[in-house]
Amino acid sequence: MNANLLLNSLKPLLKKNIKVIASTLIVVFSGFFLSSNSEASKNEVDLTATPITIPSKDESAILIERYPENATEKVRHKLDSLLKRINKRHDFHGAILVAKNGKIMYNNQIGYADFRNKVPLDEVSMFQLASVSKQFTAAAIMLLNERNQIQLTDTVNTYFPDFPYENVTIKNLLNHTAGLPKYFWVAEHKWQQEKAPSNSEMMELLESSDVQRFFKPGRNFDYSNTGYFVLASIVEKVSGTSFGAFLKSNFFDPLHMDNTYVYSFENDSIKKNQLDGYRLYRGWRHLKINNTVNDAIVGDKNVYATTEDLFKWTLGLNNGKLLSKESLGLMHSQGETVYGRKIPYGFGFRINTKGEKSIYHYGKWNGFSTGLTQYLEDDLIVIVLEHTSYNAMKSLNIKIKKIVTENFDV
Repeated sequence: MNANLLLNSLKPLLKKNIKVIASTLIVVFSGFFLSSNSEASKNEVDLTATPITIPSKDESAILIERYPENATEKVRHKLDSLLKRINKRHDFHGAILVAKNGKIMYNNQIGYADFRNKVPLDEVSMFQLASVSKQFTAAAIMLLNERNQIQLTDTVNTYFPDFPYENVTIKNLLNHTAGLPKYFWVAEHKWQQEKAPSNSEMMELLESSDVQRFFKPGRNFDYSNTGYFVLASIVEKVSGTSFGAFLKSNFFDPLHMDNTYVYSFENDSIKKNQLDGYRLYRGWRHLKINNTVNDAIVGDKNVYATTEDLFKWTLGLNNGKLLSKESLGLMHSQGETVYGRKIPYGFGFRINTKGEKSIYHYGKWNGFSTGLTQYLEDDLIVIVLEHTSYNAMKSLNIKIKKIVTENFDV
C-alpha cells in the first residue's frame, strides 16, 4: 500500500479522534512546562487542592473546655452580682475568669475599655499583666535550661562580662535573692535621654553606674524587678532574638494565645484592643496614666493578654505542653537563702504553703491591677485583670473563691 492510500485510510480515524489527541498533547506539554518551572511557581501549582493538616506529635494547642450553662447558672449569677457591686462601689473596670478542674465556669467583663468614647470591655480586651508577666520570663529561662543553652548556676557575667555585680546566678535572679539595686531608681536618676531605655540600654547603664547592691547574692529575699529584666536580657542574648519574639514563637503561637504579646513603649506599635491604664480623679473622672522612663523595659512586666489566653497559658504550663514536670516543679517550689531559710517565692510565682496551698502572683503597674491564682487543693484557677487602679485584689480573690465553694459542687 502506497503512502497516499495509507493517508486516505487513516483520515476518518484521525478526524474522529482529533479532539482526544489534541487534549493529550496539551496535557503532555502542560506537564512539561510546569515541571520545568516548578522552582519559580511551586506555590501556585495546585491552587484548588484541599490542604491536609497532619498534627505533629508535640502539638501544643490547648482545647478550652467549658461547663454547660445549666451547671453554672447559680455560680454565674453570684459572680455577676459581685462584678456589678465592685464596679459600682470600687470603680472596678475589668475581667474575671474562673475555672475548676480545667474547665471554665465563668468568664465575664464589666466597665469601659475607653472612657472618653464609652467603649465597653469585651472578651478580646488586652490588659497589661504587670508583674504577672514574670512567670513568662521564668518559663523562658527554664526552656533555655532544658535545651542546655544555659545553666541555673551560671552567673550574669557569663553573658554580660561587664555586669558590675559579680557572683549573681540565674537562680538568684529567679527567686529574688540577687540583692540588685532597683532599676527604676537608676533610670529615673541616671538616664539622660528623652527616649525610655530598652533592656540592652539599661544593662549598659547598670554597667556604667556606681549604684551599690543591697546585699551579696543569696543572703536575703528581696522582691526585685531588676532581676527579671536582667533575666529577659539573658534570654535575648542567648536566643539572638527579641524577648517578645522568643515568647511568641515558643509559647504564644503553640498555645494559640492570639491576643497575647510583649509590648515595649516607644519600641512596639500599639495593637487593636490594647488597653490604657487609668486612675480615678475627684471620684468621677478617669484620667489616663502616661508612660514613664521605665516603660520600655520588659521581663518584669509588659506582657499583654486576655483572661482566656492567660487560662490557656496556665493549662499549657501545668499539662507539660511547654516545659518538663521537673522544670515546673522548680518554678512552683519555694526558694531558699544560702543560710537555708525558705522564701515564699519560686521562679516567677509566689508560693503560699500556709493554710490553703496556692501558687499565685499579683501585679500593679500604671493603673493595671492583675492577679492569677491557682488553688491547688481545689483545682481552682482565678484570673482577675483590671485597668483603673483597683486595689483590693487579695480580698476579691477570697470572695470569688467563697462564692465558688458555696455555689458550685461539680
